[in-house]
Amino acid sequence: MLRTFAAMFKNKEIRNKILFTLAMLLIYRIGSAIPVPGVNADQLAAQIADNSILNMMNLLGGGALERLSVFAMGVSPYITASIIIQLLSMDVIPALTEMTKSGQTGRMKIEKITRYLGVVLSFVQAFSLVYGFDKQYQILENARLSGYLYTATIMTAGTMFLIWIGDRISMKGIGNGLSIIIFAGIVSNMPASFVQVYNILAGGATQGELFNGILQFALYCLLYLAIVVFVVIMETAVRKIPIQYTNSSNIRGGNDITYLPFKINSASVIPVIFAQSIMTAPQIIISFFNTELYTKLNNFLSLNKPIGLCIYAVLTILFTFFYTDLQVDPDQVAENLGKSGAYIPGIRPGSETRRYLHKVINRITVLGAISLMIIAVIPYLLPMFTSLPTSTAIGGTGIIIVVGVAMETVAQLKGQLTQKNYRGFLK
Repeated sequence: MLRTFAAMFKNKEIRNKILFTLAMLLIYRIGSAIPVPGVNADQLAAQIADNSILNMMNLLGGGALERLSVFAMGVSPYITASIIIQLLSMDVIPALTEMTKSGQTGRMKIEKITRYLGVVLSFVQAFSLVYGFDKQYQILENARLSGYLYTATIMTAGTMFLIWIGDRISMKGIGNGLSIIIFAGIVSNMPASFVQVYNILAGGATQGELFNGILQFALYCLLYLAIVVFVVIMETAVRKIPIQYTNSSNIRGGNDITYLPFKINSASVIPVIFAQSIMTAPQIIISFFNTELYTKLNNFLSLNKPIGLCIYAVLTILFTFFYTDLQVDPDQVAENLGKSGAYIPGIRPGSETRRYLHKVINRITVLGAISLMIIAVIPYLLPMFTSLPTSTAIGGTGIIIVVGVAMETVAQLKGQLTQKNYRGFLK
């Protein structure tokens, strides 16, 4: 691994890409520290620490939400818009379905529609957050409609600028730009989180309690490491289905056997984001009309309470099945196998293959959904039995994103390095 990274930095092209990505991330972190004018950030930060859902949004945004900075919403509105367009393209709106089948031209049109929808969602979300925060915590100096529109416009502009930075990283840097931005936001909060945990467990303790506090902190770090290992295993685990080619014209030849891999967690972290959105949306809408009802609903759906946590866990499992069904189409896979002259040993081509693939995918999705649910509830389950606040709990959702983006980026860097070596060989 060290040799690979050393080779990457020796390669001028890859080194420039890494430096460009770091420069873009520096701009992102500077912007995350600049609050919107006229906002009492200290008052907001104290309230977010006690709200489980807002605390998770703050974690994914790298702490920008608690400061209500110009990048407070991150790239989440664009991600939400992408998910909506993707769902509507599944034979819901025929025009979008046709665009997905029109090659590069259709993808460019869908990308443009997604950007426009992202602007609308960004402004609506920004206005809702500002209005709700001000009504609950009185954070704005100008608590009138003009103040709400001014703050929402700045936050929307910040989100769209972040999307532009993500595009530049994808074009001239390394990895997927939007994923790298989310990755940087989560990682930037980790050192402060570990320091806070150490201060809670060992800071200010007497000499007799210091050893116990350090031991508890060491156990906390080991648990964190164990979750990272568990996420890596879950993200890389696949169910291999043997495939045999009978068509002699196939490149592989007569009876060669290969494997068709299906990931245990095909949905990645999307079900967790869906579940959080479903639990947050009613609260945001009700906050416009009835403050008292909003307070009651917030207490009922709080992820720090057993009822809210159970609803969150069930939604995560349901959305895992739902999104996996969108991502993996067994009927299409069976059709492609038939067209390529391949079959599953012991399974007849056609309807029997489709039924077999449906059964396999449903079984592995059960395992993936349970694993994702466990990781998702750990940040809120741990504070119920320990003295740690939710803001310092082990962020399973954040770890999934960090591990996934890190593995994807390293794989892309290795691919670019290998490609460069081949070019040198050919020359």
